[in-house]
Parts: sequence; structure tokens; C-alpha cells
Amino acid sequence: MKLADLPQYLSESVMVTPDLFAQHTQQAVGGVTSDSRHVKAGTVFVALSGSRTDGHQFLQNAATQGAVALIIEQERQSSVSLPANIPVIAVPNTYKALAEISAALYNFPGRKMRLVGVTGTNGKTTVTHLIEQMLADQGEKVGLIGTLGQKTSKRTAYDSTGHTTPMATELQEILHEMQEEGNCYVVMEVSSHALDQYRVHGCDFEVAVLTNLTQDHLDYHKTMEQYWQAKALLFSRLDVSSGQKRSAVINLDSDYAREFIAACPQGVTLYTYGIQSPDANVRIENANYSISGSSFTVVTPVGKAEVKLKLGGQFSVYNALAALASGLALGIPLDACVKSLERVPGIRGRFEVVSEKPYVIVDYAHTPDGLENVLNAARVVTPKDARLITVFGCGGDRDATKRPKMGGIAERLADLLVITSDNPRTEDPQQIITDVISGIQRFDSARMIVDADRQAAIHQAIDLAQPNDIIVVAGKGHEDYQILGDRTIHFDDREVVQDYVKQKRELSSV
Repeated sequence: MKLADLPQYLSESVMVTPDLFAQHTQQAVGGVTSDSRHVKAGTVFVALSGSRTDGHQFLQNAATQGAVALIIEQERQSSVSLPANIPVIAVPNTYKALAEISAALYNFPGRKMRLVGVTGTNGKTTVTHLIEQMLADQGEKVGLIGTLGQKTSKRTAYDSTGHTTPMATELQEILHEMQEEGNCYVVMEVSSHALDQYRVHGCDFEVAVLTNLTQDHLDYHKTMEQYWQAKALLFSRLDVSSGQKRSAVINLDSDYAREFIAACPQGVTLYTYGIQSPDANVRIENANYSISGSSFTVVTPVGKAEVKLKLGGQFSVYNALAALASGLALGIPLDACVKSLERVPGIRGRFEVVSEKPYVIVDYAHTPDGLENVLNAARVVTPKDARLITVFGCGGDRDATKRPKMGGIAERLADLLVITSDNPRTEDPQQIITDVISGIQRFDSARMIVDADRQAAIHQAIDLAQPNDIIVVAGKGHEDYQILGDRTIHFDDREVVQDYVKQKRELSSV
């Protein structure tokens, strides 16, 4: 790409320095970045206004390091100091511009594969893995992008991406690599941040999926209205102009289902699913739940089938229905969808049983709805003569309004609460715990323990448990780290549980 080609890929742009631009039109564009530290000769630097840093402060740095052009926000044009002798382009939204240039540099890989995007507050990771399994079982080569990282049909180990949905530059590079490897499908978790920041702009999704929508990320979106509207962008941007089938898979039990249905352009094929909604296209009958899985009859527009999942909890059934509806949207036969769902042994850190007697379940639940779902699921399989124990905390530097709600949910659903730290980040762990406790109606020392040391908290829960009790360790799931201030340490709930249980058994056998 030459610098002269750049404007054609920007949906809106104004040349701040037209004479300079004309002088440099034949310069090659070798890359694009929003991080001035990554600028080298031939790079286009895009200044993003973030919550913590402002890229417009680094325009001179980018110029000094060899940037071929600078892209800035139009509204900042009069308030920033522009370097001399380098073309500057102003755009209404630099996040969108970053995505447009990134897609163009990699020759639009997001238009050349069949993309499935999954959004929602909870369940995205499980649903994407279930869809991946269904496609792989059909002999398709599938790439996967999400919370656990990214992997392909050839690279089955996860590579970290740092975000649930990578930034536009990284995402387009990943998609390009997946296309080069011969992957025909990509199944992707699409976060509200990613949609709001145009990270998936340039990606032509064939299927958009809504798992659910409950409170989360209000530190960023401020209101639930803004939150659901960001999520709905995945559906409103479904492109039916080519005449190719585009489908929306929506949880009809969600309080926001109608808003998401209304967001879909005319011509989108709608698939709804649910457990409580009799009008859902895909629904269930005769559900049964156990610690090791669940079974039910699924009712679909193409017939009924018996399903036996190795995934526990009602929320796992919702996830399975979302995946099955997506499979139908992609043209996979019902019996093949069911066989694939039944094959999945479980998803790392999602209602994952990591020890027995007592049973210890590790789950990523870090929102009010997520915690309620996992505790309800655990309650169903807790023996009548046993207790449900939960170990949980809340993350620092994130939406603080959900902390008391999570405290209240734990008080209502668990028999013993062990309140601890999650990822406190730069906040005082004790203050976070105080916020959690503020949502508890009755402070009862007989059923409540507070310990900011997460490892000690998990140990205490195991010490207090009887063989038939069930312990839910919530909040971190698959994560193998803990963020304390400016330090990130290794910490894996599963390892902590298994190492301590092993230690106790060894001591008891002496």
C-alpha cells in the first residue's frame, strides 16, 4: 500500500496538511499502530484517546521514529501540536480509522472466512468452544478467538491476546494468519468494548449470537442503556447487502431480547432459544441436572433430540442451546450438533470440578448474574444433608456497583461465605471486601469468613468442608495470575485447590 491509497480506505477523512500529503504519496505504508513505541519507518500512527492515556500526546515521538503519516481526531486538531514535515489526516473516530487501515493492510481477511461472533455478559467462552467443536466435527478448519486466547486447527495451544477481543491491528493480523493457514471459519467472542471501539470493524459476520445481558462493565459504559446498545452493534451491523444469509441467534429469555431482535436489519434470519420461553425456536423439555452434567430433550424447527451434556448447570444448557441454534444457522444437521455437544468434556474454568470429597468447582463467575447462575447450579446438585460453600471476591478498578449485589447473592444462595480478593489491582483489597459486605443483610460470623489472602481463603473453605459439601471458588476460573497493585503474580485457583487437597490427604494417611 502507498500513502496515496490511504484515503480510499478511510470512510471519512480530512487532509490537515494537503501539501505534505501530496509530496509523500508514493511512500510505502508498511504497518499501522496506536502505540508510538512500535512505530518504525513506514508506519502509520493512529492517535487514540483512551481512558488512561491519550495517543495525541505522542505525535512527536511517532514522527521522530519514522512514522509515514499521523491520524488524529478532528476535534483535537486545533488543540494539539503537530510535528513538521509529516502528513497528518484528521478523522471523526480514530478507533474506526485504525480498524479500517488494519483490515486494508491485511487484505480484509475478515471478509474471506465465515465468521461467527458471540456476545453477551456471560457464557461467551463456552458457546464459542461448543460451536468450534461442531464445526471441527464436520471436518471444517476453525480458528477461535476469545478470553482464553486464540488458536487454530493447526495450533491447538492457546496464544494469549491480552483482550477477549484483540485490538483491531492485532485482530486483523490474527485473522490473516488464520486465513493463510487455511481456516474457513472463525468463531470469536466479541466484547462490548470491542464493538464500541470498532475493533471488529471490517469483519463480515455470518452469525451473531447473544448469550445474555446483565450488569457488567458499567465503569466503562456508565449505564445499562449504553451497555446493551454497544452489544447490539454486532447485530445491527450484520451485512445483508451481498444477498448471502446472515443469521442472529438470540436468547429469548433475556430481558433485552426484543431490543436485540429490533436491532437486526431486515433480511436477517432469526433463531431464538430459551428455557422459559415457549415461543423460542430452540427450547428444552424434561431437564435433569447433576454434578457431572445435564440431560434434556431439545425441541427445534427441524425436530426433537435427546441430549446428554457433560457440562453442569442450567446456564450450561443455555450455552448449549445457543451453540446448537448457531449450528443450525450454519447448516449443520441437528443430530450432528447434538453429537458434538455431547462430546465436549468441559471448558477450562467454567463449572470445572477440580476435586472430590468435598467437590470443589472453579468458575469464572465475576458478575452478579454469573455468580447467581453458578450458585443456583451448584445448589441443585448439593445433597440435602450438605452445605454449599462459596469463595469469591470482586476485581479492583472495575464497576464497584456490582460488589454489594454479589455479596447479597452469595448470602442468599450459599450456606457459608468466604469473602476474599479477586484481582484487586490498584485498589485496597479491604475496601473492595467492605463494598461486598455492604450488600449483606445480616452479618453472621457463623456463616461468614473474611480473608483478603485468596489462597488462605480457599484453604479455610476446604478445611471447613465435610465430604458431601460443595465448594464453589468463583471469580477467576481459567486465569493463572493475580494482579496486586503493579505486580502480576502466578495464581491458579485450580492449582491451589488441588495442591492443598493433596497435602491434606497425604497428612491424613501418615
